[in-house]
Formats: sequence, C-alpha cells, structure tokens
Amino acid sequence: MFGAVIALCLITFRSVRATLCIVVPLAIVSWLAYALMVYLGIGLKISTLPVVALGVGIGVDYGIYLFASLQASLKRGEFLEDAMFQAFKDTGAAIVFTGLTLGAGVSMWIFSDLKFQADMGLLLTFMFLVNMLGAIVLLPAMARWLFHHHSRKD
Repeated sequence: MFGAVIALCLITFRSVRATLCIVVPLAIVSWLAYALMVYLGIGLKISTLPVVALGVGIGVDYGIYLFASLQASLKRGEFLEDAMFQAFKDTGAAIVFTGLTLGAGVSMWIFSDLKFQADMGLLLTFMFLVNMLGAIVLLPAMARWLFHHHSRKD
C-alpha cells in the first residue's frame, strides 16, 4: 500500500520532498495504529488488513489536499508562510470536516455487540482523526523544514 502511495505521490508532485511531507505523517499514524492494534489484541490478518488499508487510503487524501494547494501557491511564487496560510484557507476546513465526519460515522461501530465491528470502529475512528491531525500539524511542520528556501528572510 505504501509503495503505491509513494509512487503515485512521486508521479503527481514530481518531488521527493513533497512525497515525504505527505507520506511521513501517514506512516507515523499507521505505526500508531499498529500499536493500538497490539494494545487491543487485534492481529493483522486477512480480515483486518482491508480496514488498515482503508485508513491509509483515506488518510493520505488529507495530506494530498493540503499539499496540492500549498504547491500551487509556491509555484505562483508565494513565500511558504503565505502559501501555507492560503492552503489552510482553501482546504483546512474541508480536511477537518471530512476527518470529523468520517470519525464520527465509524465511531458508532464501537457500540456494536460484534467484537470485530467494535474493534474496527475504534481503529478506523483513530486512523481518520489522527491522520487528519497529522495532515494539519505534521505536514506543515515538515514542509517548513523541507521547503525552507521558500521562506521569507526577515
């Protein structure tokens, strides 16, 4: 899954730095999700693998939305700070709304009498919400670090 995400990000953005900004927060959240699975006693098996893949697939979208807007502003010659502000104006509310809506929807599964469904509801809620936070917090921090040459020199 990560191989496909990395390849498609490289093709789309034509930048290793852009790909890192998108994939590193996603990888961190995936590792945290695996830790949650261990804590809950959920094994990675044929029935849970699609759920984890869904969390990654939705989670990468948050980063792509934000970075695509950021990249468009940078290509217009804006400084990173202004470009990030514009990216948050363009996509920030949509990312938060989507993350909260998806998280709220699957969080209802937690109350299921079926253990598997309750566990997957908890796992997906975690992945949707923490991937949203990763895109909103970690991606801009990584972009600031990796694209420092686009910043104002005050």
